Amino acid sequence: MIGERRFGGLGVYALAYLAFLYGPVLLLPLFSFNDSIYITFPLKGFTLAWYRQMAENTQLVLALQASLKVAVAVAVVSTVLGLIAAKAVTRYRLPGKGPLVGFLMLPLVVPSIVLALGLLVVLRLALGFELSLLTVAAGHIMLCVPLAMLVMISRLEGFDRNLEEAAADLGLNPWQTFWRVTFPLSWPGIMASLLLCFSASFDEYVIAAFLTGNETTLPVFIFSQLRFPQKLPGVLALGSCILIGSILLVTLAERLRRKGLQPQTAVAP
Repeated sequence: MIGERRFGGLGVYALAYLAFLYGPVLLLPLFSFNDSIYITFPLKGFTLAWYRQMAENTQLVLALQASLKVAVAVAVVSTVLGLIAAKAVTRYRLPGKGPLVGFLMLPLVVPSIVLALGLLVVLRLALGFELSLLTVAAGHIMLCVPLAMLVMISRLEGFDRNLEEAAADLGLNPWQTFWRVTFPLSWPGIMASLLLCFSASFDEYVIAAFLTGNETTLPVFIFSQLRFPQKLPGVLALGSCILIGSILLVTLAERLRRKGLQPQTAVAP
């Protein structure tokens, strides 16, 4: 009975925590259909006008295109670099591997505003680069490479290494072994990394706000629209679309990451 009461208490706490964390976000789709520019209850009526207004906004479409270009480039580059780093960490004995991996993971724990300010100083003042989508992509790559590396490490450690050793015994060189054995087995992890990095780059605001130039990304554009109350419903409609898309991408990425992974079982001597 005590165990059941503790489990019930933990369950209630978990539900309350999830409701507090995601409840306000889940209200976005509800208010995006409200026939009023004010976010209040009760709802005035049902309308799709804000979604039509969103589709007809030229600046929004340009910002969306900019974010898509950056996110696709960041996803591909970050996944390639993350795969190389994960391969080195899981397959080779590197001196100081622990501190090295910890250093590579720093962008995941350092506040984004600190990273953005440091990148702005280095790229603009020290190196003299003009702020553009390229500088935004560079900042997002620094943020997404550790994420891709974590996904690929979990994938590379999830299949039998004896397959690679067997390929080497059959005469394949390391490059052939990678393309014929490692890459096909790592494909679900690669797809998961691409989707997660795309989502992380597409949704990122702080670094983009510091490093963007004349072309703004979608999160920066959305934040700029919040100053105008009459444009708020269109922002809610856009936020609802992004929320649904992000949920689908993350869910698909996790399913791909788990695909083909078998639980490790101990072998009796």
